[in-house]
Amino acid sequence: MEVVAARALTTRQTVARIERGDPRVSMAAWASVMFALQLADRLGELAAPEHDAEGLAREAERLPKRARIPRDAGVNP
Repeated sequence: MEVVAARALTTRQTVARIERGDPRVSMAAWASVMFALQLADRLGELAAPEHDAEGLAREAERLPKRARIPRDAGVNP
C-alpha cells in the first residue's frame, strides 16, 4: 500500500479509503491510484453508462409506457 501511495502521490490513508470504496474520495485520487497501478486504460469505464445498472433502470422508468402515433402525423393517403 505504501508503494502505491508513493507512486500515486497520495497518502496511505487515501489508498485505504479507495480500497474500502469510500465515496468521499475524489476522482483525482482514484485516477492517480489507477495510473500508479497501470490501470489508466480502464479509467473511462468508471463512468460508462452501460455499466450503471441503477442508472439504466431509473432511465427506463422515465420512458413512456406506450407510444401513440398522432392522427395528423403527415401521412395522408
